[in-house]
Amino acid sequence: MPRSRYKTLVDTYAADIRAGLLLPGTRLPTHRQLAASEGLALVTASRVYAELETMGLVSGEAGRGTFVRETSLLPGQGIDQKDVAVGMIDLNFNYPSLPGQAELLRTALRQLALSGDLEALLRYQPHAGRQHERASVARHLKTRGLSADAEQVLIVNGAQQGLAVTLMALLKPGDVIAADALTYSGFKVLAEALHLEVVAIPVTEQGPDLAALDKLCRQRPVRAVYSMPTLHNPLGWVMPLEQREDLIEIARRHDLTIIEDAAYAFLVDNPPPSLAVLAPERTVYVSGLSKNIATGLRVGFIAAPVERVAALERIIRATTWNTPGVMTAIACGWLDDGTVTLLEAQKRSDAQARQALAAQILEGLPTVGHPSSYFLWLPLLEDVRADHIVVELMHEQVSVTTAEPFTVSAHVPHAIRLALGSVDMLVLRQALLKVRQVVGAYL
Repeated sequence: MPRSRYKTLVDTYAADIRAGLLLPGTRLPTHRQLAASEGLALVTASRVYAELETMGLVSGEAGRGTFVRETSLLPGQGIDQKDVAVGMIDLNFNYPSLPGQAELLRTALRQLALSGDLEALLRYQPHAGRQHERASVARHLKTRGLSADAEQVLIVNGAQQGLAVTLMALLKPGDVIAADALTYSGFKVLAEALHLEVVAIPVTEQGPDLAALDKLCRQRPVRAVYSMPTLHNPLGWVMPLEQREDLIEIARRHDLTIIEDAAYAFLVDNPPPSLAVLAPERTVYVSGLSKNIATGLRVGFIAAPVERVAALERIIRATTWNTPGVMTAIACGWLDDGTVTLLEAQKRSDAQARQALAAQILEGLPTVGHPSSYFLWLPLLEDVRADHIVVELMHEQVSVTTAEPFTVSAHVPHAIRLALGSVDMLVLRQALLKVRQVVGAYL
C-alpha cells in the first residue's frame, strides 16, 4: 500500500527539524501555502502541522503562524513542569522554606510520640478527617474570614488533591469549566486528565475579563468557574472587591459553581473577602499548608456548602480513603498552637524581600507580579521567543518556565515565569542577574 502523502510530508519536516536544517523559531508556510505548494487539501495540510505539533516539533501561535520549536528544551520548561535537572538553579518550582522548620518537625514528632493518641493514628481515619481536626481547620479558616463549620471542612492530601476531589465530585467528563486564559498549571493538568473542557476567560492587568465570561456563559453550557482571586498564579493579581462581586453576580445568573483556589492567599495582608465569604452557597474553597508550612507535609483542606460535602467525601474514599493521620495530627497541632500563623507572617516578609530583590535587579524589564508573592511573570517582546530564552538560561544553569504550562487559550504568549521561593537569597541574586543578562540582551 503506498505511503500516505501527508505522512511522508510529516516525516520530511520532522527529519529536517531534528537534523537542524529547519532552525528553532523558523516560521513555516501557512496552512494554505503548504496546501498549494504540495497539492494537498487544506484539511490535510492542517493535519500535517497537527501531527508535528503532537510530536513536539512545532507550535501553532494564534495570529502569528506555525513555528519550529526549540527541541533541546527540556519538558520541564515547556509543556509539563517536571523535576529540575541536578545542578540547575531552580526558578521553576516554589517550595519556600525558612530556617528552623526542620527543628519544628523534630519537636512535633517527639510530642506526637508521647501523646496518648498515637495508636489511633495507625488505623484508618474518617474520610474527611477526624472531627476535632476538621474543627481545627475551621478555626483557622475563621482567621481568613470564612465562617465554615467543622462539618463543611474536608481534610485532603494537599491542595492539589483538594482540586482533584472537587472536580471529580462536582463535574463529569465533557463538562465545561471556565478558567483564566493564564492559570495554575496543576489545574490545567487535572482538567485534561478528567476530560473536562476548559474555556478561557481573557485576562487583563487587573484580573479576568468578566464581560467576556458573561458572554461565554450565554454561548456555552458552562458549569463552573475556577478562580484564584487572592494572589493569582502566575500573574499575581488580587481581585478588588467590586470585581469579586461582579464575578459572583455572573455565577448566580448562570448557576455556576465557583472553585476558589486560595493556595497563596496567606501571602496577602488584609485582602478583600474571599469568594467563599461572599457566595458561600456556591463556592468550594480549596487551600492547604504546602506553601505556608512545607511542601512535603501534603495536608490540604476543602470548605464547601453542606449539600456538597457528601459527594466530596465519597471521592476522597474512592481515591485515598483518608489523609495520613500522622501528617494531619502534626498539621492541626501547628494550626492550634499558632505555628502556622507565625510561619505565614515570616513567609510574607520573605516573599516581600525576594520581590524587592527582583525589582532591583530586573529594573527596566517588563514584569507582572505582586509585592508579596513568590513568583514573577516576565512578558517578552513580540519578536522574542520564550523557548530561546529558556534554553539560554539553561546554558547558564538557571531553570525557568515558559507560559505554556499555564495557558488554556489558543494563544500562548511569549513570557517566562520566575519562581523566587526555592533558593537562598545569595543564589537567587546570582540567578536573577543571569536572567537580567539574557532577557536584557533582547531589549
